[in-house]
Amino acid sequence: MCVLRQRDRGAAYVEHLLETALAQAALAPSDRALCLELTYGVARWQATLDWLIAHKTDGRAQPPALQSLLRLGLYQLFWLDRIPDHAAVNETVALARECGCGAQAGFLNAVLRGCLRERAATEQLFEELKARQPALGWSHPEWLWARWQELWGADATARLMAWNNTPAKTYARVNTLKTEPGALRTQWRAEDVEYDSLLRDWTGEDLVFELKSHPPLAKLGSFQQGRFYVQDPSTLLAVRELDPQPGETVLDLCAAPGGKTTYIAQLMGNQGRLVAGDLSADRLKLLRENCTRLGVTCVEPIQLSALALGPSTRFDRVLADVPCSNTGVMRRRVDLRWRLRPEDIGRSSATQLALLRRAADHVKPGGSLVYSTCSLEPEENGGVVERFLALDAGFKLERARELRPFSDGVDGAFVARLVRS
Repeated sequence: MCVLRQRDRGAAYVEHLLETALAQAALAPSDRALCLELTYGVARWQATLDWLIAHKTDGRAQPPALQSLLRLGLYQLFWLDRIPDHAAVNETVALARECGCGAQAGFLNAVLRGCLRERAATEQLFEELKARQPALGWSHPEWLWARWQELWGADATARLMAWNNTPAKTYARVNTLKTEPGALRTQWRAEDVEYDSLLRDWTGEDLVFELKSHPPLAKLGSFQQGRFYVQDPSTLLAVRELDPQPGETVLDLCAAPGGKTTYIAQLMGNQGRLVAGDLSADRLKLLRENCTRLGVTCVEPIQLSALALGPSTRFDRVLADVPCSNTGVMRRRVDLRWRLRPEDIGRSSATQLALLRRAADHVKPGGSLVYSTCSLEPEENGGVVERFLALDAGFKLERARELRPFSDGVDGAFVARLVRS
C-alpha cells in the first residue's frame, strides 16, 4: 500500500518503487508474484476502479489510504480469479486495520460485500462503460483515447488499450556469441524453463523465445553464463535495419542498458569497432555489466557528456535510438498513462531531432543511419524524420516502418533507415 500511495504523490515510477520495496522484503516467489500483480493491476485499472468506487459510494470522496484499500479489494474481486472472494474481502479488511484505517474497516467490508452481491450487474456496467466512455472503461486518459482514435479508429484504439492493460510477456534473445539455439533449449529444459519460439519477419527463426514460466531469471545458469538477453522482439527491428557487418565501425548513440548494442555486437561476430554512448554513467555501468555477461568484447562504452568525437570521426553505421514518450511500451510502464501529458509529446521532438542531427554528423559517405523510438506518435516518428530531411539534403530515406501492438503483437516501435549520399 505504501507503494501505491507514493505513486499517487508522483514520487517515482511505480516499477522502481516496487523494486525497492521488494528488495527489502523476504517474500516467497508466489507472494512476490502476487504483489506484482496487485500493484501493477491497480495502477493500470485505477481510473475504472475509481469510477466503480464513486458509483458504489454515491460519489463521496474517500481518504487516500481508504481509496487505495478499496481499489485493492475491488481489483481482486473483479480482475483476479485465483483469489477466493472471501479471502480478498477478509485480507483487505485486515490490512485496513494494520494500516491505521480500523475505523473504516466496517465501511470497507460493506462496500466490498455489496459489490459481490451485485457482481453480475457490476460486470455488465463495465462492458457498458467501455462502449459509452471507452477511455474510462479501458482506464486511460481521455486525451489519449481521442488522439489514438483519430489516428487508427475506435476498434484499433480499444485493442491497444486492452494490450496496455495486460501483463507484459518475457522474451529472450539467444546470444549466439556464447551458445546456439538447440543447446540453449536443452539447458532451459533442465532448468525448468517453459518456452515457445517466436517468429517475425525481422527476427528470423530460433532467435527469440517467449519464456512462459521459469524460476527467477537471475538465478538461472543460462542467464548467469550470458547465453540469452531479455528484450522485447520489437527492439530487434532497429538493429536489423542497421544491418551491421563484421569488421565495420558502428556508433550506437543512446546505447544503455545494452539490448540493441549487444545484438549489434552479436551480428558483427565481435569483429570491428562498436562505440556505445550514453549520458548516464550509471546506465553505462549496467551496459558494461551486460557486455561482460554476454561475452561482448568489441564495445567501447563512452559517456556522451565526455564524448569528443570531432566531425572527422565517421562510422559505417550509426544508430540513434532516442528518448521518447514511450507510448509503444505503455504496458511495461504501468503508470506512464497517468504521468504523460499531451504537451510532452511535442516537447520531445526537438530533442529527438537534435540527437538525429548529431548522429548524422558521424556517418561516412555511403553509410547508413537508423533512427528509432518506442513511440506510437507521428510527431516523434515520421515527423522528426521529415524535419531532418528538410534540413540535411545529404541523406535520403530508404524505408520506414512502425510496429503497433494491436496489429504486430509486440511492443510499439518506429524505425527509419537513411543513407548518406
